[in-house]
Amino acid sequence: MSCPDCFSGHVHQGTPRGEVTSLHGLQAYTTKPLSDVPHRGIIIIVPDAFGWEFVNNRILADNYAEKGKYLVYLPEFMNGHAAPVGMMSSTKELLKTSGLATWLMKPYYLVSTLTKILPFKYHNTFGVSWPIVRDFFKSVRENEGADLPIYGAGFCWGGKHIVNLAAGADTASNGKPLLNAGFTGHPSLLEIPNEIEKIKIPVSFALGDKDMVLKLPQIEHIKQIFASTSGAGKGEVMVYEGAGHGFCVRADLVQDDANKQADEAEDQALAWFEKY
Repeated sequence: MSCPDCFSGHVHQGTPRGEVTSLHGLQAYTTKPLSDVPHRGIIIIVPDAFGWEFVNNRILADNYAEKGKYLVYLPEFMNGHAAPVGMMSSTKELLKTSGLATWLMKPYYLVSTLTKILPFKYHNTFGVSWPIVRDFFKSVRENEGADLPIYGAGFCWGGKHIVNLAAGADTASNGKPLLNAGFTGHPSLLEIPNEIEKIKIPVSFALGDKDMVLKLPQIEHIKQIFASTSGAGKGEVMVYEGAGHGFCVRADLVQDDANKQADEAEDQALAWFEKY
């Protein structure tokens, strides 16, 4: 999570329509289809660094619910330590390279960015968050998801959790896997090839060819693993031309291509879940 792209992007306009509730020991944003139809399964989102309260993540949850007719959970997996949304502006200024004023202000924006990044990194290591995420999926599988398909969608920080859930090492007390299929957009901190080779439950990857976190050689390595005999059927990789890190969640929707790619990534996830 060292790349500034993990903490940059755009805040989307919209009003989430779901509700906040207490669910399996965590607060969670929950949303369902607008029409009164039975949901076809449960999607659990493991979000990016900006967490469960970030408006973009809640709007994405609403889109999944309405487009796919699913019940969608967006839990608080970070125990109050999500990255503050305001750091997007300081990260944006830090990344600028033109003008004397820009360079004179860089120390200020560097300190501002670090004072926000470091607490997030300290409180949200994988060792801390993994048991929380795993146990939530387990509780859903043992209760309301016992007889329903459960899908996981993870972004940036959350992507590593989906990949590890897909290893299938953990099961619920009823003997069922914790998810039926997974999707991840621009995951970070993956151990390649180790974590990819362990995947047993199918995962779909949405990646940008301009991603500075998961770069093209690593993307090609993931593709090769899925194309091998041992990896056949365990996953797919979709690469979005010109897209950078964060495009599934924090794209600039004023830009036509970015808007289109974000929508296509939503459809990719839903098509993958439909397949399984």
